[in-house]
Amino acid sequence: MNTFEIAEVNILPVKPQNGLVAFASMIINNRLYVGNIAVYTSPTAKDGFRLVYPEKVLPNGKRINCVYPITQEAGEVIKKAVIERYLGLMQRASY
Repeated sequence: MNTFEIAEVNILPVKPQNGLVAFASMIINNRLYVGNIAVYTSPTAKDGFRLVYPEKVLPNGKRINCVYPITQEAGEVIKKAVIERYLGLMQRASY
């Protein structure tokens, strides 16, 4: 499978706090659901946002990454889809 297809991007806006503005979920290649991706504003990012992927915190405090893009290309495709959906939602909400 050489394609990377993202569908059903859902955005749950939250009251902004410490840069957190929303949570995102999506379906990748009609086979994998990924949820709980935090959307933060970021003054240093060229598009103004950064994504933080879910992690599990063990009882000893160690953090384990649950889901994350392995390649920069995959990360950019996911980020673009999430940010486009978020900005579209915010634009509709401002009317």
